[in-house]
Amino acid sequence: MGAGPAGIYAADILDKSDADVTIDLFERMPAPFGLIRYGVAPDHPRIKGIVTALHKVLDRPNIRLLGNVDYGTDLKLDDLREFYDAVIFSTGASSDRALDLPGIDLDGSHGAADFVSWYDGHPDVPRTWPLTATSVAVLGVGNVALDVARILAKTADELLSTDIPQNVYDGLKASPVTDVHVFGRRGPAQAKFTPLELRELDHSPNVEVIVHAEDMEFDEGSIAALRASKQVDMIVKTLQDWAIRDQGDRPKRLHLHFFHSPAEVLGEDGKVVGLRTERTEYTGDGNVRGTGEFHDWDVQAVYRAVGYLSSHLPEIPFDHTSGTVPNQAGRVLDLDENQLPGVYVTGWIKRGPIGLIGHTKGDALETITSLLADVDTLAAPARPEPSAVLDFLADRGIPFTTWEGWGKLDAHEKSLGEPQGRERVKVVERDEMLRVSRA
Repeated sequence: MGAGPAGIYAADILDKSDADVTIDLFERMPAPFGLIRYGVAPDHPRIKGIVTALHKVLDRPNIRLLGNVDYGTDLKLDDLREFYDAVIFSTGASSDRALDLPGIDLDGSHGAADFVSWYDGHPDVPRTWPLTATSVAVLGVGNVALDVARILAKTADELLSTDIPQNVYDGLKASPVTDVHVFGRRGPAQAKFTPLELRELDHSPNVEVIVHAEDMEFDEGSIAALRASKQVDMIVKTLQDWAIRDQGDRPKRLHLHFFHSPAEVLGEDGKVVGLRTERTEYTGDGNVRGTGEFHDWDVQAVYRAVGYLSSHLPEIPFDHTSGTVPNQAGRVLDLDENQLPGVYVTGWIKRGPIGLIGHTKGDALETITSLLADVDTLAAPARPEPSAVLDFLADRGIPFTTWEGWGKLDAHEKSLGEPQGRERVKVVERDEMLRVSRA
């Protein structure tokens, strides 16, 4: 269940095994590719290039795509067991992790995942976004935080060469934002973004990236992290170079702040009017403590980018603290820590939303290894013939899409972009996606 990178990698590994297998990939969206299509910023063509490899997997005859099918609504676990020997859940993480902060529920306070879904043209979110702030705060120093900050700071015309839908372009075009402030609770050596993601901030001719020299502090734990990781060293060197350079005159500014722990979102008449942070300091081991020194920032919107959270799947055990399905090497465990027969997980719902897209390959390999070891113990389905599940969906009136249908939608989106010299323009409306895919 789930035709994003995690599900497709699992299908790839299983298909390449010695097992005599056919695989159906169910997807809640009418289109495949999950996080690549609806979670990666549109100005990341390098990452979106992963689609080429995933496309080759879905082209194989033993793998079938069944889109626009929602687990828990259109079918349940017992239904799947009627057609399949085993079920792998690879549904990812698409919700925002909560942040316990006074004022976090004020109008103008947003979750990063919701904003990402909007600018990526997710069919299940509103078509408009309240882009009225001139100064914005982003809480977090991971890759998603930088994506959000970059999209907010860039001009809409810079993104016109990407696949952003017209409504997203129109919204960003009207945005009055001039300053975006990104806040990290710890120091530069503890930042979670990648060197490539960081350097991309400075590529815009319209955005000045500003780093403050007083934030370039390091304790023994930080120095050890620098020596142990080439990636950390590259991040810090880039930040240090930016901290000592002269500030330019680009029309928009993206500020990177370290040692600022969010303390309160300030409000007036129910709306965000500022952010209060507490200055922190190192404790010697790379961690930080509060200093009691507070600073109020004049911002009119706050975006929390403190992590994604998976959703609880019906009939499947769920750890609400970690946001994952309890499992042992991919085998789903019930409340008594016994294996749930024939049920497996992979990807973010298995290990949490950490790491890059490529890291899900290791998850998939572990899960498929477990599944193949269990083959002789799996219960045979009552209706294993490939047509049975199609009849089931048709009888329920579910307008499912197929790999052939994706080919039609893919061609349609490319045709929309061609007159503008763009690779594609993403179709947003679910009904339109279905109309084109099922034509």
